[in-house]
Amino acid sequence: MTNKKWMAMLLAGGQGTRLGELTNTLAKPAVPFGGKYRIIDFTLSNCMHSGVDTVGVLTQYQPHLLNTYVGNGRPWDLDRKFGGAYVLPPYRGQNGGQWYKGTANAVYQNIKFIDQNDPEYVLVISGDHIYQMDYNKLLEFHMEKQAEATIAVIQVPWHDANRFGIMDTNEQDRITEFHEKPSLPKSNLASMGVYLFNWKSLRRHLIQDDQDPNSSNDFGKDIIPKMLADKSRIYAYRFSDYWKDVGTIESLWEANMDLLKEKPPLNLNDPHWKILTGNANHPPQYISPEAEIRQSLINEGSMVFGKVIRSVISYNVKIGKGCNIKDSVIMPNVTIGENVTIERSIVTSNTVVEAGSTFGTSNPSQNITLISNKESMTSHIREVL
Repeated sequence: MTNKKWMAMLLAGGQGTRLGELTNTLAKPAVPFGGKYRIIDFTLSNCMHSGVDTVGVLTQYQPHLLNTYVGNGRPWDLDRKFGGAYVLPPYRGQNGGQWYKGTANAVYQNIKFIDQNDPEYVLVISGDHIYQMDYNKLLEFHMEKQAEATIAVIQVPWHDANRFGIMDTNEQDRITEFHEKPSLPKSNLASMGVYLFNWKSLRRHLIQDDQDPNSSNDFGKDIIPKMLADKSRIYAYRFSDYWKDVGTIESLWEANMDLLKEKPPLNLNDPHWKILTGNANHPPQYISPEAEIRQSLINEGSMVFGKVIRSVISYNVKIGKGCNIKDSVIMPNVTIGENVTIERSIVTSNTVVEAGSTFGTSNPSQNITLISNKESMTSHIREVL
């Protein structure tokens, strides 16, 4: 048994149903983002930069690509002799086994794994948010407040508040009320899905929760409310930098478009906080003489023969002559034929877009268009990492 100050349990088993066909064969954290990354890269990079050297990655839905991608954690400096990255899918033991029934149950089923590391604190984080956070500052706040649990929070627009766990606090930022996705929210202070617990306290509550037949075994719906009912010291850590829950087609598109602003709210060029990725290297990009590119990200291995305006072009993408790609996200390994027009759209990985096609609209009141074909959703699983 090793003794650690803290470790992380990264919840990466989400199905992401609101992302439609993007998650038909992928866990949500494995969805490509920003042309060269996957969503989970941001949380794993945060762990690396924060010095969290032991990370349990809890996978469940469509885990194959994600398990291979995380591997031994080498891209995020998590291939360690003592510590490292551990992929933790549900398993069957001598007493049987079952799927993870909820976020809290996923951690509960891995109590023995956490006990082996004997941490004082456990960081519970999600693999499906886009943000850069130094978890050390969260730990310092937690220790200063002598908290049993600390929840990282951010103010969200009032019209979005019913999508999140919402809390009220007193003047010392101690949480007095917590409601998971309330229909009539009392505040717009939302949980970021980043929790820091004293392990002894969390362990006790996880065991109690598992014994409750009426529990949904969820942190937001069960663990946090029960800790509040027990008068546990739970505090809100206010985060004011960029954070995005990319749980819908529109929010995923918006987060990609944020990268294209003159002063992007998320700085991917920060040399002190690089976002590391497990994607393989690709050949150099090729921009033909007739191509026109403005305010866009063009990644390795791509060949551009047409016009690209305010768009994110992932690796290994081919854009044919006469194309007009505008305000769109083209995911990896896409081939776009000649004279294609695409606006305000996301094209899924491995899709082949036929020449002369037109997709999307410039009307901002219309939903973002998702472009895919059946072959793309099957072949994506076989993508070479």
